[in-house]
Amino acid sequence: MTPLAPPAPGTVAVRAVWTDFGGVLTPPISHTLATFCARKNISVERLGHAIGVVTASFGTEDVMEPIDTPLVTEREWLGMVDAVLTEEYGTALGLTTLADDWFDGRETNHTWVGALHEARRAGAFVGLISNMVPTWDAHWRRMVDPAELFDDVLLSFEVGHRKPSAPMFALAAERAGVEPRHCLLVDDLAANCEGAAAAGWQTLHFTGAAEAADRLKALLHPTTTAHTRTEEMA
Repeated sequence: MTPLAPPAPGTVAVRAVWTDFGGVLTPPISHTLATFCARKNISVERLGHAIGVVTASFGTEDVMEPIDTPLVTEREWLGMVDAVLTEEYGTALGLTTLADDWFDGRETNHTWVGALHEARRAGAFVGLISNMVPTWDAHWRRMVDPAELFDDVLLSFEVGHRKPSAPMFALAAERAGVEPRHCLLVDDLAANCEGAAAAGWQTLHFTGAAEAADRLKALLHPTTTAHTRTEEMA
């Protein structure tokens, strides 16, 4: 593995770590989607197209936006998806919720859970910030123990804001009790990281747990980390 570069001069220590759920505390969304589609005997391309048509009808490109604030119930949204699938492909999911199938067999990223526990032991505030569908709430809570892992949980359907909007990050910083520059968003979606950066946050675009854990340590203790690496290179 290529050694991480030392933190940039003047890097501000992170005091609050806000982590995403799907794709960070779980395998990549693409993996979960492929598993779901195989179970339902439908191609990823066809389902993706149908969801895209429904998403566009709400005037957005974000596929989760209609159901995680929500603008519409999940049952209604699935009915709209099925209407497109039936009209264009002669098939349908026939579901009233995705929750059971979406979370069936979904694995927890224990490496990242361990990194978050370590951050809390080091004195950092650790929170969950997620664009979450209301009917999925009980399911994700069975994968991780929020009381044990998080100081706070911020879910879009509960607060009426969602990533990457500025109000979501403003509320998160307020709940953590620190200035935005001391907040870190860990997210697998670049758009969410961009939104956090625009709100004055530090960001970590998540592509793997081991690399993210190393970077998190550096951001929690930038001065110490930089000194340690300088000594190792001497």
